[in-house]
Amino acid sequence: MEDQVDFYVQEAQNMKMDISYVIDTHLHADHISGARELARKTGAKYVLHQSAETNFDFMPVKDGDEIVAGNTILKFLHTPGHTPEHISIIVTDRVRGEEPWFLITGHTLMVGDVGRTELAGTAEEGARHLYNSVYNKLLQLPDHLELFAGAYAGSVCGRTLSGKPSSTIGFEKKCNKALQFQDEDAFVSFMLKDIPEQPAKSGKMR
Repeated sequence: MEDQVDFYVQEAQNMKMDISYVIDTHLHADHISGARELARKTGAKYVLHQSAETNFDFMPVKDGDEIVAGNTILKFLHTPGHTPEHISIIVTDRVRGEEPWFLITGHTLMVGDVGRTELAGTAEEGARHLYNSVYNKLLQLPDHLELFAGAYAGSVCGRTLSGKPSSTIGFEKKCNKALQFQDEDAFVSFMLKDIPEQPAKSGKMR
């Protein structure tokens, strides 16, 4: 959020670290991200998926691209569904090992739910993209991999979100209601039921 930008600037100064990249997993329907302002204040590169439709400049990434920051590797996965340009990020810390350390899932896969699919297009089309993103990409990652979502209970971007901001791929496979379908059509039917009302401030994705 815009009002949190100075916090990150101050924390980086306290830790004597530079902010080189600022990444948005997707453009938002219900609030203005502070990422562009943070990039402006720090001189960092602002990162979005290459398909993002905007009227401002950003550093484009595509599926499979990586950013290397010291011993840390960020690998981008294009995971559309919640929005067309959505990305998830696999993080590897080579100090700890060569295997991925954790996964940032934005509003694609969250604890207890998956992201809504009607905020940036039609609900059915989004649900079919989301099925592919979740079942054929994210759930193919190791069960032990930690995931950190971009929303939890209280957010309008899901329906049965947990208050816990992190989980593992394996736990979500077993306990997430949206992940109990092996058939795409059944998943789409589930996503089209009980769609919440649009966010009060919804509008152009930002």
